[in-house]
Amino acid sequence: MNYDRILNPTVVGIPPSGIRRFFDIAAEMKDCISLGVGEPDFVTPWNIRESGIKSLKDGITCYSSNSGLLELRELVCRYYSERFGVYYTPSQSVMTVGASEGIDLAMRAIVTPGDEVLIPEPSYVSYMPCVRLSGGVAVPLRATADNSFKLTAEVVKAAITERTKALILPFPNNPTGGIMTREELVEMSKALEGTDIIVVSDEIYAELTYKGVHCAFASIPDMYERTITINGFSKAFAMTGWRLGYVLAPEPLLQQMLKIHQFTMLCAPITSQMAAIEALKHGFDSDFSDVRAMRREYNRRRNFVVHQFNEMGLECFDPLGAFYAFPRISKTGLDSETFCTRLLMEKKVAVVPGTAFGASGEGFVRATYATSMDNLIEACKRIKEFVDSVV
Repeated sequence: MNYDRILNPTVVGIPPSGIRRFFDIAAEMKDCISLGVGEPDFVTPWNIRESGIKSLKDGITCYSSNSGLLELRELVCRYYSERFGVYYTPSQSVMTVGASEGIDLAMRAIVTPGDEVLIPEPSYVSYMPCVRLSGGVAVPLRATADNSFKLTAEVVKAAITERTKALILPFPNNPTGGIMTREELVEMSKALEGTDIIVVSDEIYAELTYKGVHCAFASIPDMYERTITINGFSKAFAMTGWRLGYVLAPEPLLQQMLKIHQFTMLCAPITSQMAAIEALKHGFDSDFSDVRAMRREYNRRRNFVVHQFNEMGLECFDPLGAFYAFPRISKTGLDSETFCTRLLMEKKVAVVPGTAFGASGEGFVRATYATSMDNLIEACKRIKEFVDSVV
């Protein structure tokens, strides 16, 4: 059997995730501290878990509609209205299997062979593969530490061609923790004037913003009709394993994404949807809600980790969103891959090479602070010992 003739060359040509490789090694290593995978260390709040458990006890184990439970979609729309000032109706929403499915649906619904999709770099590992799997061409736009890893309107405008179909806006950003303000997004919107470019706004870290309030791109004047908003429950509610996200978009776009969802996923897990109803009903009840408490703790850890990296000479800009630090390691003279490999083998600390998020991530590593303070203290101690040994 000649598998080379059988397998799709596009799939074969896509490298596996650079995040998972280090995670898998760390998982088998005794006494290893992993700062690798972007997953909250908090357990899903009890009231949310209890709601999922109750739904199972009540025998709610059936399919939902393809779009998802109406009550949940109504709550998602209310959440975006009250929190971000963007008004959607349930018919403009679909519940997905994680926000990652939403990215895939968006690309497959709008990208045709040869279309170009503008993607900030460094950024989440799934964007470029989803573009390529849809037959498109991923066009990386470098964001730099000197500009707090923001994407500028000038860079976007210069990259637009007649083949540009979409722009992905992933802010707050994974892996850098960079954010964009409303004023900066307004400037970005001006770069899109006179085009039909669709914006895919990945807002999965919207609730993890440490300065000001997240701005939804669809709230920018004249951007609503061209924006596909992607979000979910994994990060804000510590619900990664529940695999539940959602897409909000104008109906002409949403209906085509729903069609793909119908034939591939059918519907999101109903147990997760029942739990998510509880999350949106009571997740923000007070200043002492679980979401706000988690954000306060992440902020405490963020301040500690950034200070530690800067103290050991690994320059680290102040990440104002998500739960990652992205320190520069050029001081060590090591490339990102070598730094991470040696740190893991010599000090049993797992971080991710910046190159896992695009070529422009060279010279940086990603370290998540979504782990306990005890782990962070010990990890920083080991990293400092490693840095001192190679400098």
